[in-house]
Amino acid sequence: MRTKYNNIQSKQGIIMCSYSILVVDDEPNYLIVLSELLRDEDLEVFTAGSGKAGLDICREVDLDLVITDMQMDGMDGMALLEQIKELNPDLPVLIMTAHAEVEKAVKAMQAGAFGYLAKPFANDELLVNIYRAARHYSLIRENKRLRHQLQSEDCFSGIVGKSPSMQRVYKLIRKVAPTPASVLITGESGTGKELVAQAVHSTSPRRDEAFIAVNCAALSANLLESELFGHEKGAFTGAASMRKGRFELAAGGTIFLDEISEIPLELQSKLLRILQEKSFERVGGAKTLHVDVRVISASNKDLKEEVAAGHFREDLFYRLNVIHLNLPPLRERLDDLPLLVAFFIEKYRKILQLENLVVGEEAMKLLLRLPWDGNVRELENTIERAAILCDAGNIMVEDVQPETVYNKEDHWQPGGDLSNFIPESVGLNEVLYAVEERMLIKALDESNQVQARAASQLGITKSLLQYKLKKYGLKKKK
Repeated sequence: MRTKYNNIQSKQGIIMCSYSILVVDDEPNYLIVLSELLRDEDLEVFTAGSGKAGLDICREVDLDLVITDMQMDGMDGMALLEQIKELNPDLPVLIMTAHAEVEKAVKAMQAGAFGYLAKPFANDELLVNIYRAARHYSLIRENKRLRHQLQSEDCFSGIVGKSPSMQRVYKLIRKVAPTPASVLITGESGTGKELVAQAVHSTSPRRDEAFIAVNCAALSANLLESELFGHEKGAFTGAASMRKGRFELAAGGTIFLDEISEIPLELQSKLLRILQEKSFERVGGAKTLHVDVRVISASNKDLKEEVAAGHFREDLFYRLNVIHLNLPPLRERLDDLPLLVAFFIEKYRKILQLENLVVGEEAMKLLLRLPWDGNVRELENTIERAAILCDAGNIMVEDVQPETVYNKEDHWQPGGDLSNFIPESVGLNEVLYAVEERMLIKALDESNQVQARAASQLGITKSLLQYKLKKYGLKKKK
């Protein structure tokens, strides 16, 4: 909430700040020096000459960071820190101390301070700590927002997404779930076909009965027949006892046949019979069994093409394809990616016991640029791997190691073949100038023309950025 303290302007009279920072110190000269330094970085600065005044501002202003001196008359830095943590446990606080007060600073860290700076400190050291603390806080707030959004979304037992394509999926699930109709789910590997099958089952009248999943591609023809329909004792070598198949175990519930295109032709007739007549015999048995099971199947292959090629029975295809539900690949619903990331962050926060697990801004930008050939499954594996590799629960660009992107010939690699990107006739200076100018323009556009943020994004100082802007004749857009 912005109030009376929100009247601070830059030298041009317009606020152009990326973060709002409160500086608390009972030395007026120190407040002036720090506030001028931070305003030169296009930061919005509030100042207070005492701990009590600083606490009042904290109550009324939406801050990104508090910087406070340790030694102050009345309410000192430690007392202010404790009061701030009661107001907002996530708001980062940087403590400024004299060298002789380092022991107190350590106690402040234990009480929840984000860090401390021993006076006198360099301006660069202060700015590095400010941006690190403020970015960390913005990531925590964004993750909380996404977590809250996830909790309010109908995620159908783990299906996450609010894009138009996923809304169509939800709508179809709601329509088909109450019926006994067979459902064929298609989509690329990793799009979540089994999750959709579970959602159909869990929102159907069969929700209290069994949901049995079978991967038809994982078993040989003989084993698959026994797995699906069961066998009698002595039906084949190793059949030491009677065993019920998956259809019997799913009685009254739902059976999910994943990769159904891999079922051999000789078994397809038996599957067709159970769909038509609800009856079958165990392997090696003569007794006909009857079972009421809803069949949901899935395939990442085009079953019509499999029918045309003679690999799949046409009559079986039509029995399975009463309702067709196609899942979009992740690359076609990238607006769902932040929600998916938040969902997996929450999942692995609990599994790995990383309470402050967050995804950095640059890491999120990278996640949005990747091709995701492995779809949602690859994204989850990437988030799990990054959560394990990251330091202090903060996932950075270097922690993001997807499974497919590094195999792409067109993906930039430092040691890659430059002939794929640069014609042989182009000179070195021409390439360097073109690339540098485009990166400067891109960084300014993405940072809303805030030079401090653009410099940080490029990994250079603000003064170097200003030099390069002058070099290329680039001016800040209004």
